[in-house]
Amino acid sequence: MKRTFSCFLLVIATSVLYSQQKKLPVAVPSRQQLQWHEMEFYLFAHFGPNTFTDKEWGLGDEPEDVFNPAKLDCDQWCRIAKAAGAKGIIITAKHHDGFCLWPSKFSTHTVRESKWKNGKGDVLKELSAACKRHGLKFGVYISPWDRNHPKYGTAAYNDVFINMMKEIFQNYGPIWELWWDGANGEGPNGKKQVYDWKRFEKTVRQLSPATVIFSDIGPDIRWVGNEKGIAGETNWNLLDTAGFKRGEGAPPTDTLNQGNVNGKNWIPAECDVSIRPGWFYHPKEDDAVKSPEELFDLYLKSVGRGANLLLNVPPNRNGLIDSHDSLSLIRFKNLRQQAFSKNLLPLKQDTNLAKRTGADFISYYRMREPGKINCIVLMENLEQGQHIHDETITLELIDSLANSKNIQQTLSFTTVGRKRIITFPAINANMVTIRSHSINGRPVLKYVGAYFIDENLIERKKK
Repeated sequence: MKRTFSCFLLVIATSVLYSQQKKLPVAVPSRQQLQWHEMEFYLFAHFGPNTFTDKEWGLGDEPEDVFNPAKLDCDQWCRIAKAAGAKGIIITAKHHDGFCLWPSKFSTHTVRESKWKNGKGDVLKELSAACKRHGLKFGVYISPWDRNHPKYGTAAYNDVFINMMKEIFQNYGPIWELWWDGANGEGPNGKKQVYDWKRFEKTVRQLSPATVIFSDIGPDIRWVGNEKGIAGETNWNLLDTAGFKRGEGAPPTDTLNQGNVNGKNWIPAECDVSIRPGWFYHPKEDDAVKSPEELFDLYLKSVGRGANLLLNVPPNRNGLIDSHDSLSLIRFKNLRQQAFSKNLLPLKQDTNLAKRTGADFISYYRMREPGKINCIVLMENLEQGQHIHDETITLELIDSLANSKNIQQTLSFTTVGRKRIITFPAINANMVTIRSHSINGRPVLKYVGAYFIDENLIERKKK
């Protein structure tokens, strides 16, 4: 039987609520933080003696000669990162074992003492140069814990750590992101270190004001509270840090996961997760690499909830990204391209229909042509802070011929932030209407997209 396609309307009612004080949030991102938000997805590279000893946390007593990546090729890392759509690489310059991937003058546990390249090798130099050649940002992880250095556990070690950071910034910059964790275990002398975090931070700010610093409490980026790569469904870029410390004194994991609605500091979440079960390369995990579909699901639950995704891809013992990992990465990129390459809405709203009703701003987007959609992408204008809170999306089918409508589904969610990806069962539509409530009378969304993506990927997201 022949059917006639009726005009359908998808209505998105966006209710934006604010704090009882009716004031705009005070905290706004810095220029460097705004640039960081746009990075969206980049790679972590855990690499060092653990790569060769099959450990996750080295003891610090591993012989330097164990590190010997005979075929190290940082250009290969960068080619794969670029092909995967990643925008940078963060390298573990020094993990808890204290081994330095550069020939530091302040340690005797470095690449200089290894047989790799007869002690003339320098991983940081090679990766920094490769990132420049390939147009990638270069970041550094440096653990404050050092299970090898004899001065760890004494006041003198803080000088050692600062001098190591100075070497990195002065010899391998620019450093886009500096990654600190709060690990604080015993040193070879059986003592724990009292870290001088204020001095560490002051040093970095003096050396490189444009570098964004990651830790449990920032100051620029915060840990998301888990190593699964998943941000909170409510995810504020705001965080209160008063009374908290890095490491054991950090905020509760649920606070790190969600942020604080009225937080005083702009400290957005970064989602770190490994493509493998472990963080360092282990041959036995070659068949346990996350599939492209699993990575896409993590993308929806990190980037799709307003955070950035830091995906660990550990180089193997040859100093190369393994083929198991690279294949999954490239296919992950293909899934993202297929899903989000075609926005079914025009870039601009229909200004003839746009209107204000009190504090509401209503905008209309006519679809390029009627058809199925199962995904809406929203992006908030973060330059003036993060404001959207408690939204409801109502999906409606409106038969214009019969002048009737049928509500199919109502979806509720909270924050938007840099990007929010909302998926739902496919529905036919020919228009998207967005109702934004803004206390200052201005629309807060800078981007609206409608997509029809592989329904199997959406089903995975529900699990």
